[in-house]
Amino acid sequence: MDVLPPYQMADGRNAKWPDCRPRAEHEVSINKFMSAEAAVAMIDDGDAVALIGGGGGLVEASCLHEAVERRFLASGRPRGLTVIHALGIGDRKARGMNRFAHEGLVKRVIGGHWVWSPRMQELARKEKIEAYVLPGGVAMQLFREIGAGRPGLFTHVGLGTFVDPRIEGGRMNRSAKCDLAEVVSIDGRELLRYRPFPVNVALIRGSFGDAHGNVSLDQEPANVDIYAAALAAHNSGGKVIVQVRTAVEVGALPARSVRVPGALVDAVVVDPAQSMGYDVVYDPTLSGEVKGPPRPASATPFTVRQLIARRAAEELRAGAVLNYGFGIPDGVAKLVAERGHVDDYYQTIEHGTYGGQLLDGPLFGYARNASAMIDGPSQFDFYSGGGLDIAFLGFGEIDALGDVNVSKLGGVTIGPGGFIDIAQNARKVVFCGTFDAKGTEVEIGAGRLTVRRHGEVAKLVGQVEQITFSGREALKRAQEVVYVTERAVFRLADKGVTLIEVAPGIDLHTDVLAHMKFAPNMPSEPAVMNAAHFTA
Repeated sequence: MDVLPPYQMADGRNAKWPDCRPRAEHEVSINKFMSAEAAVAMIDDGDAVALIGGGGGLVEASCLHEAVERRFLASGRPRGLTVIHALGIGDRKARGMNRFAHEGLVKRVIGGHWVWSPRMQELARKEKIEAYVLPGGVAMQLFREIGAGRPGLFTHVGLGTFVDPRIEGGRMNRSAKCDLAEVVSIDGRELLRYRPFPVNVALIRGSFGDAHGNVSLDQEPANVDIYAAALAAHNSGGKVIVQVRTAVEVGALPARSVRVPGALVDAVVVDPAQSMGYDVVYDPTLSGEVKGPPRPASATPFTVRQLIARRAAEELRAGAVLNYGFGIPDGVAKLVAERGHVDDYYQTIEHGTYGGQLLDGPLFGYARNASAMIDGPSQFDFYSGGGLDIAFLGFGEIDALGDVNVSKLGGVTIGPGGFIDIAQNARKVVFCGTFDAKGTEVEIGAGRLTVRRHGEVAKLVGQVEQITFSGREALKRAQEVVYVTERAVFRLADKGVTLIEVAPGIDLHTDVLAHMKFAPNMPSEPAVMNAAHFTA
């Protein structure tokens, strides 16, 4: 990705902060600036620590994470931490949650998404830690409820899934024994109450900070749950430690730019090397400071992923509010951009962003030229209340009841991120994925598909390993649910999963039914998928 020099606008003007020098210590009555080492020394053994991030280094307090790791490796302290995070944090190697993946440093992890930290996944697999999952939106909103002193988060989100205490209670290994939620009834309506807990430390990030602790997020690509985590820690009697890129004079920050007031903050650590993410130093079109020329959409290679996206895009309707999941579903976003139809829909990201050109891969969660940026808990309020029209999401497994698993595959803890919050509340859900996996070989072109080799791993199974989306709950809520693969398309009906379309060129029985672990409902003659999807 092209990057701009730090503190310079796209048009070459100086950044809007003309004087980035902190005042001398004697000039302010309060001075919360300190070194990273001094700040993380506030973390005690057994503390519950809230972390912020969104994958790819998005709003990750990397300097603070490194300082915690250095302190532990040098002194063996702190020990026995509980770490809570709503979304994925890390690079699949050494950064983010990987910094905390040392035996003894962490006792318990309550994580929304684990795939960015294979080291932590391994500790969970070996029963070295207690591993739990909360839906990403639930985790963000629970921080807010903890900070407000309310008796937990009351919500329908998670009912019928693996976080429901009647199923698995969000416990991801044998060492996890606690119940994070309970089933309650209010006015005859069944809900989950996610229990509150004290947050002792929040490690968060901003762009600019002053000696009083006021923090601006103006050069960040998302707000996520930064304020909610700070609120939870401060009002639990804990510490709020903020990493910023630039120190500014007290009074230099416009009031509307301050997203975390100094009253909540205990320490500000300046990291001049802070970047927007692992793969981008600074780009003001990603933080919403300026609008830049749209990047021309590059032509997507003609692959199985693209033909799935083409068929999934048939489910779009003008004016719909959309969300795209990570992986194959973001192919739909690319297709919309290639066709020049971005302005036909309201595109959203669970991080709190609306509109713009959505990025993918390691930069999933970033948007260039966004139209709005709100806090993550508020975005999930919008989703939870039914504001989302269509969600395009991936799948790992599907079973006869229409249940979907994305959170635990082959015994490996993955976590749903915002999947549960989104899938359970969108009016229509379009699950996108390949029919099978591991060794599959297909040929596409000239309006047809030919299966050369079937995959070794079935994805349409008798019973999913873990319920991340409940077909039965979806039917209760009258959701429209579609499952799109390259070989066949299915819909959820009262009797379960129904096969409605097959790809041109394949044999229904030998290429589809013979490789499913359940018999779907289907009309006598399923329709044939549009041949144009199978043509380069």
